[in-house]
Amino acid sequence: MFNRQTLLILVAAIAAGLGLWAAQVLMSPGTAPSPAAPVAALPAVDPDQLKAVRLFPAPRTVPAFALQQSDDTALEPAELQGRWTVVFLGFTNCPDVCPTTLTDLSRAQAQWDHLPEGRRPRVLFVSVDPERDTPAKTGEYARYFHADTLAATAPEPALENFATSLGLVYMKVPLEDGDYTMDHSSALVVLDAQGRQVGLIRPPFVPEDIAADLALLAEVAP
Repeated sequence: MFNRQTLLILVAAIAAGLGLWAAQVLMSPGTAPSPAAPVAALPAVDPDQLKAVRLFPAPRTVPAFALQQSDDTALEPAELQGRWTVVFLGFTNCPDVCPTTLTDLSRAQAQWDHLPEGRRPRVLFVSVDPERDTPAKTGEYARYFHADTLAATAPEPALENFATSLGLVYMKVPLEDGDYTMDHSSALVVLDAQGRQVGLIRPPFVPEDIAADLALLAEVAP
């Protein structure tokens, strides 16, 4: 039989366990700030069907931003609505990662050419080196790989704010010869047709998998 002391210890242990569980729920990332906060729905796609895209538990709203496109027009959130978008950060003097990634993406884009324009996913290349990459130069570089690629950049701090809002980072790295290069995230960000961040694509990139995943997502959630 339990004596009084054993019973008290048992009750205290249960209470502590419940308290720890509640703290984990309340402080875990992605927890709604209040019961009244609406939870936006993700595309009705079985994650096991996706080979390249890793969907988040819930969409993330992208804060307001204003980048400058290669034609000198502003790129704002409204322009990234209506179609699914893959965002990649890079710079035109990038020796390997950028040209390789844009080549992989161009192969995926070629597989979307047969899709109706309104459902065709698109690629947005954003230069993180505005000191050397003008909007026009950024656009010329991006379109070398595929004519439909969107291209933009922005002065600081607008550029950093945009990258940070997507969970991406970059930094200027001095070189011994007095020049510099840029280190930047290699992951691709996936935005849905509402302009929300819904997932990531991490290297190594397989163009066929990227093409299939985005085509499927654009079909079920246009």
